[in-house]
Amino acid sequence: MSSKLQLVEAVQKTLGKDTSKAYAEKVVAAVIDGVKSNVKKSKSLQLIGFGTFKVVNRKARTGINPKTGEKIKIKASKSVRFTPGKAFKEIL
Repeated sequence: MSSKLQLVEAVQKTLGKDTSKAYAEKVVAAVIDGVKSNVKKSKSLQLIGFGTFKVVNRKARTGINPKTGEKIKIKASKSVRFTPGKAFKEIL
């Protein structure tokens, strides 16, 4: 499993040996913040060649507490769904 640190290192490597780790961290943070704010504002973000982030509504439903087996009500909520683009799927 990869981590944010590994992503920062990959960005640093891609940007070149003159790029500091701190600068690469700022780049990664800026991209993540940009994705969050755009999805919040527009309800979707499509990055051609990568994929689409989209807000989806999850209906209220009944679940089961795995510890007790008791039925519980789960409220309706919003979530983000990522759908990989064709180019991304092809490399998997």
